[in-house]
Amino acid sequence: MYRTVNSPQGARIQLDGREVINMASNNYLGLASHPQAIQAAKDALDQYGVGPTASRNIVGNFPVHDALERALAEFKDVEATLVFNCGVSANTGVIPFLVGKGDVIYSDALNHGSIIDGCRLSGAQIKVYQHKDMDSLERILKEPVAGKKLIVTDGVFSMDGDLAPLPEIADLADRYGAMLMVDDAHGDGVMGPMGKGTVDHFGLRSRVYVETGSLSKAFGSAGGFVAGSRELIEALRPKARSFIFTASPMAPCLAAAALKVIEIISQDESYVDRLWENREYFANRITKLGLNIGTTVTPVIPVIVGDEGLAERMSQDIFEKGVFAQAIKFPMVPKGAARLRFIISAGHSKDDLDLVAEAIEESAKENRLLSQR
Repeated sequence: MYRTVNSPQGARIQLDGREVINMASNNYLGLASHPQAIQAAKDALDQYGVGPTASRNIVGNFPVHDALERALAEFKDVEATLVFNCGVSANTGVIPFLVGKGDVIYSDALNHGSIIDGCRLSGAQIKVYQHKDMDSLERILKEPVAGKKLIVTDGVFSMDGDLAPLPEIADLADRYGAMLMVDDAHGDGVMGPMGKGTVDHFGLRSRVYVETGSLSKAFGSAGGFVAGSRELIEALRPKARSFIFTASPMAPCLAAAALKVIEIISQDESYVDRLWENREYFANRITKLGLNIGTTVTPVIPVIVGDEGLAERMSQDIFEKGVFAQAIKFPMVPKGAARLRFIISAGHSKDDLDLVAEAIEESAKENRLLSQR
């Protein structure tokens, strides 16, 4: 059963009739309910109505979509972008465009499900390399291929909070003549200077062929996008099936809200700075407890407990203590790697994070994950 939210997404929400600290939302910068974003969406509703009712190719294009694509291109430092109704559509649209039968895709074992779906839809051969294992990737890149090669990886892995080793992947892509695609849904607004993303975090802008992203996380709205060269985007626009065959492209009000958030964070780096201050503060607290947070280096912080039943009990325990964080289990993560996943936001206060850490510690002791002292 779904839980019922009766408030805007924020650091604290009204969930199932009570106020809880929200550690489940991808609202990294705390801007999903920013007054300026809300007003931008309201203004767009007044000007354009609720929904487009057909694809942009059929019914026409709203100026706010063009404005958003220009702003995204500037933010990502690319020639052009194309916005989709969601990040899943971006991945399932661009991958089959890039490769097909006779080509080969090299995919990280822990890539997001939408990447996996896009790979399957392409008809290309899929070769999976072990997570972040460059020896594994190089072994399969050495195998003979008649067609094109595409390496695809998440920038930030959403269940573990670790980063793809993009410099090493880019070197292998160059060495073996492969295109490199990065899905940075959890890196946009989070990683790199001004939150420009994982590609810019590593200084690899000129070496990544195509990038996909999400507007529903740090940008606080909804939708997805593909970023790359102008030639690529213009060729993709009339051919991506998830773009041309949807009767529900990104609603103008959502585009206007995302556009406003990009404007806000492009002018004020304090949101990204505060996110990372909170991340370091919380990660240090949890690590000092002796709990396993895996290999995370981002604001995605798992507390890995292993047993699925234990993860579910602890999720319920901390909910009763006023903290909301989901238990994550198979097939979202491998069997035996169940966890609670905590997403840090710039909107959290230090008091919020202290209360969360205390709730985790109490639950871990109650469930004998930590000794009583």
